[in-house]
Amino acid sequence: MIERGAISELTLSPIGVIHTPFRDRHSAPRQPAAARGVAGTIELAPGSHYEHALSDLSGFTHLWVIFWFHLNETWNPKVAPPRSAEKRGVFATRSPHRPNPLGLSVLRLLRIEGLTLHVLDVDMIDGTPVFDLKPYVPYTDAVPEAGSGWLNDAPVDPGPRYHVVFETRAREQLDWLALHTPLPLEQLAREVLELGPAPHPYRRIRALGDHLRLAVKDFRLRFRVEGQTVHVVDLATGYRKRVLGDPRALATAETPLSVHRAFVSRFGESAIY
Repeated sequence: MIERGAISELTLSPIGVIHTPFRDRHSAPRQPAAARGVAGTIELAPGSHYEHALSDLSGFTHLWVIFWFHLNETWNPKVAPPRSAEKRGVFATRSPHRPNPLGLSVLRLLRIEGLTLHVLDVDMIDGTPVFDLKPYVPYTDAVPEAGSGWLNDAPVDPGPRYHVVFETRAREQLDWLALHTPLPLEQLAREVLELGPAPHPYRRIRALGDHLRLAVKDFRLRFRVEGQTVHVVDLATGYRKRVLGDPRALATAETPLSVHRAFVSRFGESAIY
């Protein structure tokens, strides 16, 4: 039996950070398989002789990357994975909400330039601290006969593909936003809705009366489902009316509040849910 206090705390120092296209949790893929082809760089810290530690690594095609889910401050003993209809024990999942929020991903290694590793299939948030790198060795790391536990009965990941249709008003709003913000709103919405429209907190989908609502960054999309087709009806700002009317308010996401105000001015107060 392990008594409380018998295990001392550990002090770890990151060896570097990973730079990726993903600015927040909601835009980051759930795992490398869902981030196929996404490029990133791992920047190791200078002054620690890491250039010597990288010797001989370039001959490997894949890496294990151990990192820290640095935005998580709490953990949950049971979580709701995207492929499960019920909560599961966190140790039976890949959830980032862990007692020690360590992450583990297999990335493809393209090349090494000094202290910079160019990698593919990145599923981390930009700025994620990296603790260690290890070569992926197929003969010992791949276990073809391994069991998959509760995942054996779960829907196939990424699940059924849905056809996404943007109706007239939604299309007009997206076209307007494309001229006023670099945010790839349509692409981000398609990536989520094509995987399935069921409400789920990880995917920022919730029921809204007789419709469903998807949150993408600081915008909201209202949609309905007919068979395997998702109909996006319209879009709205994610800000409250009082925030939009406050000249002292500042946007907390990538799109300036001035764009949100102009959006509501163009499409009316129905563009505020």
